Amino acid sequence: MSSTKQPINSIDSDALQLKELGYSSNFDRSMSFWENFSLGFTYLSPVVGVYSVFAMALQAGGPAMFWNYFLVGIGQFFVCLVFGEVVSQYPISGGIYPWCLRLVGTRWAWMSAWVYAWALFTTVAAVAVGGAPFLSQLLAFESSASTSIWIAVAMILISTLLNLSGTKLLSKVAMIGFICELVGAIVVGGYLLIFSRTQSIGILFETFEFGSGVDYLPAFIASSVAAMFCYYGFEACGDVAEETPNASTAIPKSMRMTIYVGGGAATFICLALLLSVPDLSKAISGEDADPVTTTLKASLGEVGYRMVIAIVMISFLSCLLSLQAAASRLLFSFARDGMILGSNQLSTLSEATKVPIKALIVSGLIPIFIASLGHWLQDAVSTIISFASIGIYIAFQMVVIGALYARWKGWKPKGSFSLGKWGVFVNVIALLYGMAAVINMVWPRMPEEPWFINFGMLTTSGIVFLTGFIYLMIGKPHTNQKIKHDFTV
Repeated sequence: MSSTKQPINSIDSDALQLKELGYSSNFDRSMSFWENFSLGFTYLSPVVGVYSVFAMALQAGGPAMFWNYFLVGIGQFFVCLVFGEVVSQYPISGGIYPWCLRLVGTRWAWMSAWVYAWALFTTVAAVAVGGAPFLSQLLAFESSASTSIWIAVAMILISTLLNLSGTKLLSKVAMIGFICELVGAIVVGGYLLIFSRTQSIGILFETFEFGSGVDYLPAFIASSVAAMFCYYGFEACGDVAEETPNASTAIPKSMRMTIYVGGGAATFICLALLLSVPDLSKAISGEDADPVTTTLKASLGEVGYRMVIAIVMISFLSCLLSLQAAASRLLFSFARDGMILGSNQLSTLSEATKVPIKALIVSGLIPIFIASLGHWLQDAVSTIISFASIGIYIAFQMVVIGALYARWKGWKPKGSFSLGKWGVFVNVIALLYGMAAVINMVWPRMPEEPWFINFGMLTTSGIVFLTGFIYLMIGKPHTNQKIKHDFTV
């Protein structure tokens, strides 16, 4: 794929728009439209998303869980449209924080950034920990829990070093990751569907022992959490707005493409796996704890399986790279307004690479700390990591609520992408979907487990909000004099 060359005055126009929003930028604005889209795609990472939660989804709702990929995709598409309107008017690095700042105000923006930052840190740790067993399988050695943590730490370190090299390398790795993941998904999924089908398409309409009709609904809703895990990442396109030419027009489009292509790839992979599982009953019961590995080895053999795992590892690494880039830009944007401890350091860009080096280092060290807790507190780390997806969904809804509040106060989107008369309708649907998704994700469904696991998402969300509120009340970062702009909508 190749991108069209930007007009000569595009960079000047972007700089002027940013200046009108109260900022000047020293970022290297060299990320093309396709590279920006690739960043969102590799953050969403359909391979990582489907492979990581396929077994859980199948055990929760059976093969009919497949339809969640369409329903969740539609819901998140409404959220994506709201984001597109906002980023088109406010194409500022850090995404969720500067958007909430201008839609609502300083306190709301501060809490949204606090929640989103911790969600990103835990997601980086979760992806690294989730990728460690795949690397062990690729290298053909049995790894202990402790070894997996060291592998996760090494993956985060590699991601940090790559990110420190600058926007151009980030863009290239994201593009390579996108191509490898998409081609791998199409080739492997196509092979499974053509040569390794063991199930009929009818299983997608069967509910097995999960009940029938209305009785099946609780299982179907529970299994939808897996699809929800696959449908975020599009916001990362906006996190690097100051590194993308013609951001006001390009980023809303790349966000939508992330949903189309990433969601389509995830749905295709899930379908291929479902129709190729050798023993469906064992996968549903949990007797086969890893139906992805079972299916790939049965279909492709040991050599073919290792080739697929190599692609999976590229997907995990590019996903880590994109996540960490998003986290560092959020920290930079947060610090540029003096809104966090160490702002003077976190808001500096390297003269050589034009990236926020200290923010990147912090975005590596915190996930390493979270992952390393597993050496001593494995259950606690699982609980902490459970905040990854729910934190991102909560932060998303803070933008959606902010946009609806701004509309009520008279905001009319002025960016190059606007929903026009449909804006309020789309905004309300995005809110209703998002709130339902948050409730679904935090709902306790494992009464047999200890309370801190059964209520893990509620517990971690409460801790993040409480600590953020205490920081906000005591430190009063929202009163910092660096914030001098008029944010009235």
